[in-house]
Amino acid sequence: MSCPPKMEINQSLLLHLCFVLILTNTASSSTKEDPSVIISRFQQYLQINTSQPTPDYNKAIQFLISQAISLSLDHQTIELVKNKPLLLLKWPGSDPTLPSILLYSHTDVVPSEQDKWAYHPFSAHLDSAGKIYARGSQDMKCVSMQYLEAIRKLKAAGFHPLRSVYLSFAPDEEIGGHDGAEKFADSDLFKSLNVGIVLDEGLASPSEEYSAFYAERAPWWLVIKAKGAPGHGAKLYDNSAMENLLKSIEIVRRFRASQFDMVKAGLKAEGEVISVNMVFLKAGTPSPTGFVMNLQPSEAEAGFDVRVPPTTNAEALERRIAEEWAPVSRNMTFELGQFKQKTSIHDKFGKPMITATDSSNPWWGLLEEAVKNANGKLGKPEIFPASTDSRYFRERGLPAIGFSPMANTPILLHDHNEFLNQFEYLKGIDMYESVIKAYASYAQHTKDEASRDEL
Repeated sequence: MSCPPKMEINQSLLLHLCFVLILTNTASSSTKEDPSVIISRFQQYLQINTSQPTPDYNKAIQFLISQAISLSLDHQTIELVKNKPLLLLKWPGSDPTLPSILLYSHTDVVPSEQDKWAYHPFSAHLDSAGKIYARGSQDMKCVSMQYLEAIRKLKAAGFHPLRSVYLSFAPDEEIGGHDGAEKFADSDLFKSLNVGIVLDEGLASPSEEYSAFYAERAPWWLVIKAKGAPGHGAKLYDNSAMENLLKSIEIVRRFRASQFDMVKAGLKAEGEVISVNMVFLKAGTPSPTGFVMNLQPSEAEAGFDVRVPPTTNAEALERRIAEEWAPVSRNMTFELGQFKQKTSIHDKFGKPMITATDSSNPWWGLLEEAVKNANGKLGKPEIFPASTDSRYFRERGLPAIGFSPMANTPILLHDHNEFLNQFEYLKGIDMYESVIKAYASYAQHTKDEASRDEL
């Protein structure tokens, strides 16, 4: 809705009138609750410091439990690893034989450089333009609260789900998810939930279309090492450790440029190419004042963050690394054991970890229709450029879709001054209200669900 015509009134009053009009337009007829109260709850969650490496998980879980109690949702807290609680909520469906819906989110956030922020990263400051500044405002406390607010609206409207709906709030996603989602997905508890579809985080979209993700790139954290005879700092000779490593770095740089050129030309999305970024370079002989300047080192190494799409020929990439990036002929040492992290791009059944986005997957069609019914539009489905906890569910053959309803919003996850506009946050609640209603009302078995029932 547009703002009122220009009038001779105070600018702050004009902003207030626009705010009221937009909030009124955004609010669903299914609830009479004051939007400022909804925003306040979001701010309260954002103000809990759950940043790594010392997240206050207990305070976050207690806040979320208070929300669950206000919604009359069943709740239980599980510690699959000591002092790392996972909260599981349940909204029971009327037909427990149907596979359930899992609304997944994580409670931790990345660290912040406080002096680089306009406002304290855990103040949840709301400025005059409606921007809420906080670490986690995009990644992903917004989604956690939007799930809860959407259920609040559905309950207020008298909706009763056919399928059971679970909400999980897990620890440690920002440091790999090994003590959170990975152990959860491996647990007997998770198996007992009979999950049919997982919704997890996506990314903000700078355009009016919402982003949705059907796969993600796997992290291959790689260290390449070079060895050579030590030499005097003034001596020129072939195959020094530094020379050989620099040759490898240049080869990797050219590969990186070839992948990036496809993105720049619009031929591929960022998530569809192999990204390679050097993250450290280590060499030299330390001295009390820095490094020994007249000694060429006998060893040098570089670390690379490699992200691999599920459509990649993994064996060919490994051959490239061994033959071009770290060949024995240049006195390089390379073994697969040197991977700091090497995540598979295939599930436990040997298939690429990709969730279908065609007619074979009714969950995708339901998502598109639900977003449309809430006056939104999905963009072209994408491969997530980084990693999320969705991989632990896709690895088990489950469909998982990454969706964070934030349109008209710059992508600021892990950045300074991360923010989400309150209007987009409220619209996102409407999106989830529509999606949860559609998913929880879906009466048929999908093909994958039917196969699991037969097994």
